[in-house]
Amino acid sequence: MNKTVKIILGIVLLILLVFVLKYFKDSNKKDVIDYKTAQAFYTSLNTKIVATGKLNPEEEIELKPQISGIVDKILVEEGDLVQKGDLIAKIRVVPNEQALVSAQSRIKTSKFTYDNAKTLFERNKALYEKGVISRQDFENNELSLNQAQESYMQAQNDYQIIKRGSISGGGSANTNIVAQIAGTILQIPVREGDQVIQSNNFNAGTTIATIADMRQMIFEGKVDESEVGKLEEGKTIKVILGAINEKEFPAKLTFVAPKGVEENGAVQFVIKADVAVESSNKIRAGYSANAEIEVASKDSVMVIKEALLQFNRITEKPFVEILNDNDDFVIKNVEIGISDGINVEITEGLVLSDKIKIWNKASEENNEDEENDDNDA
Repeated sequence: MNKTVKIILGIVLLILLVFVLKYFKDSNKKDVIDYKTAQAFYTSLNTKIVATGKLNPEEEIELKPQISGIVDKILVEEGDLVQKGDLIAKIRVVPNEQALVSAQSRIKTSKFTYDNAKTLFERNKALYEKGVISRQDFENNELSLNQAQESYMQAQNDYQIIKRGSISGGGSANTNIVAQIAGTILQIPVREGDQVIQSNNFNAGTTIATIADMRQMIFEGKVDESEVGKLEEGKTIKVILGAINEKEFPAKLTFVAPKGVEENGAVQFVIKADVAVESSNKIRAGYSANAEIEVASKDSVMVIKEALLQFNRITEKPFVEILNDNDDFVIKNVEIGISDGINVEITEGLVLSDKIKIWNKASEENNEDEENDDNDA
């Protein structure tokens, strides 16, 4: 029995030995990974900041009524060109009944006061002519009459304004809304028959129309806090409109916000730029736009593809892997300069003849795609 067990154990050990030997043999037969390599080259680098935003008119105003009422008539349409002083709309006044009754009461009260002052004046005038009262008493009575007359006229005017919207208007008088600047009608948010509210200290009022001068446009966008320090007011930039076949317009950076606003965990700074446009381009307000701002430029510098760089996890310093004479890859620390997002400047650590390891599949594919793009170009 013991002999049989020993035989079985021997067979099992023999089989395990065969599997182990086969595993090591197969492992040793695996092909060595053949990494591709790339070399540094000389080119020009332009570092740019791209800010997204919109194209808006520099001068844009909203027309609001100075009295509440009903939109009686609109004389223009959106897109029309108007001159300063052109009639835009007419408002029909709808008087407040309580205010109207109060104004009527003031008229009656002031009329009583005026009639009384007039009677006293005529009586004292006769007495003054007979020498019964002094000149000073007569002049005081005359002053009281003039004051009562003025109060009576003011009460009548208040009543006319509340009822008709103007002093001289008729029963269906209108208040006129006129253009305050020359420009294009961008928006008319009301229609004939809509009720509107006057603009005062407690209410912004109803907007009748929005007018803007489309000849003067500005770009308004935002840049990240990491890039705002590179911007300078007065710098010439380029604004690109995707809605007009990626058309480019020259612009001048005029404003960089001194304070940032946090959006989605990142601090953004508002920038503005005057954009030179022509009327023939048919620019519309609110177009989405991108501003390209060149912050650094170098000619004929040694660069490598940025995808070839690796970074030390502890020191965060950049390095690449170089193929040596023994066909082994060794680490070589490098110093980098500016980057355009594709190529990065190498200031120290490499020579043109160094063969740099393309260390991952993504880098390899990117490199091949870029080479194909260069060949297509």
